[in-house]
Amino acid sequence: MKYALLVHQSQEHFDHRDDKAAVAAGRAYAEALQAAGVFVAGAGLDSPRNATTVTVRGGKRHVHDGPYAETKEFLAGFGIIDVPDLDAALEWAARHPAAGFATIEVRPLIGIGVADARTR
Repeated sequence: MKYALLVHQSQEHFDHRDDKAAVAAGRAYAEALQAAGVFVAGAGLDSPRNATTVTVRGGKRHVHDGPYAETKEFLAGFGIIDVPDLDAALEWAARHPAAGFATIEVRPLIGIGVADARTR
C-alpha cells in the first residue's frame, strides 16, 4: 500500500530548514527509506510565501500569490512510501526527523495509477 507522509511545520522551522544538522538528519532518513526499499518519491517544498493558488469559480480562473489560508503550520514536504500496512507507515512517520517538532500526516494514496488502499 502506498502512503503519503505529509510534513506540516511552523514558519519558524520553515525559516531554519538549511540548518546543517536538519539537512543531515533528512538525508539519513531518506537513505534509510531507500535501504528498506519503501521509498517511492518525496521532496521538500519551498516556502508558502512563494506559493500560488488557483481556483475556478463560475468558469473563470483566479490566481492568488502567497499562502491561501491563514494557518500556523504549512505543508513543508512530502514522501511517498510503499509499505505493507498502516502500522508500517506509522512507524516510518515516527522515524521522520521532523516528527519531534512538526506534524507528520499519514494518508493512503488512491486514484489513477495508485492501487486503491480501500480495495485491499
